[in-house]
Amino acid sequence: MRRAVLLSCIVLAAGAVVLRAAESLRIVPLIREEQVLVSFDMSEAYTDEVREAIASGLRTTFTYDVELRMPATLWVDRTIATAVIATSDQYDNLTRRHSLWRSVDGRVQESAVTEDERAARRWLTTVTQMMLCRTSKLEANREYYVRISARLRPQRGSLFGFTNAISSQTKFTFVP
Repeated sequence: MRRAVLLSCIVLAAGAVVLRAAESLRIVPLIREEQVLVSFDMSEAYTDEVREAIASGLRTTFTYDVELRMPATLWVDRTIATAVIATSDQYDNLTRRHSLWRSVDGRVQESAVTEDERAARRWLTTVTQMMLCRTSKLEANREYYVRISARLRPQRGSLFGFTNAISSQTKFTFVP
């Protein structure tokens, strides 16, 4: 009986951790100029552990798997578009500069160098108006959702090890 109660408490605690983690990933889909744009923010994931890993000189990478999907009633949801966004920070202890990279689907899109830790934090945890696809791929007056799974490398420790990846999704209706 004690084991059952203990196991139930562990499962509930793990569920609460995962639910809290999903709340920390905010997603905003936007339709503008015949494009589906997505912005998201996960600034709460920039913890003291992440800051320490960066300060030690470890290359730290946040990887975001972004999917635009259309719900299906009787079958698997249809994937309209996908993208893999990776944001990295390599801190140089000697120069005290952050070398930052952002790649989309394996191709480097942007790079920067800064001494400002807040700028590095924003770079790693925030993406603004990334083009996901053209609206010509969407059907009018249909519901869609953007789902994002985020992971951090090097992996940080967490309660029971359940939150190495965070996922969240946001629904919207396409009205041309």
